[in-house]
Amino acid sequence: MRSLKFLNSLRQSTQQFAVIGLGRFGRAVCEELHNMGYEVLGSDRDERLVAQVLTDKIVSRAIQIDSTEPSALQEGGIFEFDVAIVAIGNYVQESIITTLNVKEGGVPSVVAKASSDIHGKLLRRVGADHVVYPERDAGRELAYSLTKPAILERFDLDPEHSIVEVRVPEQFDNQTLADLELRNRYGLNVIAIGEGETFEINPLPNYRLASGAAMVVIGANKDILRLPFGTVPLSSEISRSSKDIY
Repeated sequence: MRSLKFLNSLRQSTQQFAVIGLGRFGRAVCEELHNMGYEVLGSDRDERLVAQVLTDKIVSRAIQIDSTEPSALQEGGIFEFDVAIVAIGNYVQESIITTLNVKEGGVPSVVAKASSDIHGKLLRRVGADHVVYPERDAGRELAYSLTKPAILERFDLDPEHSIVEVRVPEQFDNQTLADLELRNRYGLNVIAIGEGETFEINPLPNYRLASGAAMVVIGANKDILRLPFGTVPLSSEISRSSKDIY
């Protein structure tokens, strides 16, 4: 739940983002945030990458700095931002030092990209508020898309528990939540059910399901995978779960 609280706090209050590292992941983060109307500062030690994001107009501004030097970060104004995203994944030492620098510089929220579990642990040790694993997450999304195409979206609470949006299986069609006893049979709780473009939040036990509708459940991953997903054409759902930002 710590991750949920952290992400919700960013969505509610953040207006300014500093992205440190302009590789594929960093560029994608810059572009998405910029398109959403946020102020985005991009930075990298490679002058060519800095020039490219300016040419592509996917940042508010961009600077060339060595993020392992606290004085450079301060002069670049990065300590004044609400959130710093350390998108340096392949250079572990540089990533860790940069994360430490921005946290000690007073940035309220620091998100860091990790390339391994050990890397992630070290990032947390030096102050990262949230650690992301883009390559691992992309691999999981692809695996779920290929093997469980009825899973539309997924948010990992921890390595063993998730909130997922799934298609209501044919076996559940025209049955109420009370009939299905999902908590007793599967260990899952239904927190919302899709009604066209809207969702019924905390549906009552007498809510009757329709096959193909969207259903949001929370529980252990092993229990979620026990749901009778059936078969859904891959082509209809794989595009929703593929996020080519890595």
